[in-house]
Amino acid sequence: MDGCMNGTIRGGQLDRSRQVALQVHEILRDRILKVQLVPGTILSRASLQLEFGVSQTPVRDALMRLQEEDIVEVYPQYATVVAKIDIDHARQAQFLRLSIELEAVRRLTEEAPGETAKELGAILARQKEVATQETYDTFDGIDREFHRKLYEKSGILQLWANVRRQSVHLDRLRRLNLPMPGKMQTVLDDHEAIVAAIASGNPEAAASALRKHLSGTLSIIDLISAEYPDYIRK
Repeated sequence: MDGCMNGTIRGGQLDRSRQVALQVHEILRDRILKVQLVPGTILSRASLQLEFGVSQTPVRDALMRLQEEDIVEVYPQYATVVAKIDIDHARQAQFLRLSIELEAVRRLTEEAPGETAKELGAILARQKEVATQETYDTFDGIDREFHRKLYEKSGILQLWANVRRQSVHLDRLRRLNLPMPGKMQTVLDDHEAIVAAIASGNPEAAASALRKHLSGTLSIIDLISAEYPDYIRK
């Protein structure tokens, strides 16, 4: 994986025109979802204050937000620790995404197949390009862009933020899965099938391709658990 996998906290620049606590939360959340801060990493408030050049209050508020999202565990008077990945939460997030995105692709095959396929195809072309460089962070970011486009073109973009909030454990599993041999090519093949099905106006083919795609990570959960046993909540 690119990025830091040993839990080390790296510096970040804050925009003083924006709410500081929100930015600290966004930076830490991003590191956790990319598994740069691995499960079990201790987040020192003093170290975070020093890194970001802020007082205790915004750091405390940021950690409270992360606790509400169930991706850190706070032990009063002791420490804040990056939470392990909860498989049950990941399964529920997958169910949510399937429920929404299956209906989205069916709708798109009927309402705007040509336009949607063209826009998704442009995103896929960029994803193919970065896949050759094994830049996992960029590849994963384009993957989210691809799926966000499904929400946008279906007229349900407001649901995207809700799905993202519910997907923190699933996202971390996906991030662990991504560097495994053949995974990036599988993602590209799945996206290709989704685009082709939408372009052809075939709702059942689009739904089938999407279902296969979204089921990929959880279908090998035992393999991921064996590779990273200390990261999974039993």
